[in-house]
Amino acid sequence: MVFSPLFKNTLFNLLLSYTLFLSTQVTAAEHITPPTPSSIENSDIERLLPNNEIKKILAGDTEFLSLYSEYMSADFRGVVLLIPDWQSTPTNNTGMSFLRKELNNLGYTTYAMTVPDIDWQAGKTPELTPELTPAKATDAQTEIATPTVPKEETTVESQTTEMKKKVEPHHVNAIEKVTDEILDNYKINLIARFNALYQTAMEEPNNIVVIAQGTSAGVLIEYYADFPEERVDAFISLSSYLPNTKRNEELSQTTSLVTPALLDVYYANDNTDILMNLKNRQRWVNRNAKFDYRQRLFFGLRDQPDQHARLTKEIDGFLRRLF
Repeated sequence: MVFSPLFKNTLFNLLLSYTLFLSTQVTAAEHITPPTPSSIENSDIERLLPNNEIKKILAGDTEFLSLYSEYMSADFRGVVLLIPDWQSTPTNNTGMSFLRKELNNLGYTTYAMTVPDIDWQAGKTPELTPELTPAKATDAQTEIATPTVPKEETTVESQTTEMKKKVEPHHVNAIEKVTDEILDNYKINLIARFNALYQTAMEEPNNIVVIAQGTSAGVLIEYYADFPEERVDAFISLSSYLPNTKRNEELSQTTSLVTPALLDVYYANDNTDILMNLKNRQRWVNRNAKFDYRQRLFFGLRDQPDQHARLTKEIDGFLRRLF
């Protein structure tokens, strides 16, 4: 059977139209929000660790996990609250996991808490389109209200002023990698969890020790420099640091204002911003006469078993001088 060219073209157009119709009926896949780091961490903890070590604690409307481990010596010496660095876990191999169990043998009950997620969008406002920018709207209203003046009538003085505004140099501050808004948001959420954990630990009234890492240690030092009501007998910071240039410089002075006795531990392979502030901290401590401050610099990798043993020995010696 032979078809005419006209029939072939008509058939092709019908098939093409039908194909386009079917393609428009295919709906786009629904967007699925990826799980948060804390939810992944919580599921791993609940799957891998014994149930009797996991405690769920409520901080406001937020529930978080804490790893509980009871003291295993003849004498009960106190309670240790372990706070890992942000974007880290209480089971990390940079000292937290080792201390959580080893301090039990020295007479301490330990609570190792999970840290909140970081809101990288904190403080950011949605950008307005040029048509909706308030400045543009104000200029448009001014143009409507003010009668237009011919260019020929503009004075030489106004032209000179405009040229000065364009040529005048101005100072631009460096953009921080982590803004104050992001740090403050993390600090608020961390302290809410810390206070809830503190209240849980106070069910066994005794000596309270806080061991914190990295940025978590930095924001807690800022918190305890403001003399909060929560009583802490000793504070141990491991590589305390704030990823904001100005806040990190101020941390040197803030460290000397913390009320509890403070053991400041650093590692030789920490980043330069941390190591450069060691002398400044000691100078501020001498100025403000904080006599219960100790600073220790460790050499070697922080995840080595020998390093963990040395850290435990240093912490034990520091605490035995206090109680």
